[in-house]
Amino acid sequence: MTLGQEINVAGNWFIFHFTENEGMAFGITFGGTAGKLILSIFRIIAVIVIGIYIYRLRKKSPHPGLTISFSLIMAGALGNIIDSAVYGLIFNQSSYHTVATLFPPEGGYASFLHGKVVDMLYFPVIETTLPGWVPFWGGEPFTFFRPVFNIADSSITTGVFLLLIFQKKFFPKKDSEEQESPEQET
Repeated sequence: MTLGQEINVAGNWFIFHFTENEGMAFGITFGGTAGKLILSIFRIIAVIVIGIYIYRLRKKSPHPGLTISFSLIMAGALGNIIDSAVYGLIFNQSSYHTVATLFPPEGGYASFLHGKVVDMLYFPVIETTLPGWVPFWGGEPFTFFRPVFNIADSSITTGVFLLLIFQKKFFPKKDSEEQESPEQET
């Protein structure tokens, strides 16, 4: 696919929309080439730390949802690492008019850990114009859900949401009665 090319999968609410993400979520970038390398190294360290945490957590018989949540986050981060590490090595530059070539003779467009991440899932569920009475944005077009993302992003987001929603189940507090000393009970 060329950059920006779309294939409607289910009407106008589920679309494959080909884009390449330069940096983090929502295309946020920082620091150019050095920033991209720092982001890639951070992702690698995060995957290692989460892997160690999951390994140690397994020995404590945690709530299964806790292990699943951290595994989703780790899998998503690993997927984005693989994309940024390999994609630029094996493809040449995509454009709005040309399709990238796999294993081009001149080599890829980026060095190891400097490639882009491919995002393709687009769900513009609601496309409307905001009413004129809405402050600042009244009369402007509005699309919900605008971001284009990939499966790895979904995995990370799902893992984080599960941690936030079920944190009381995953990290139960000890009863205050258990923490009191026998001297305080008398």
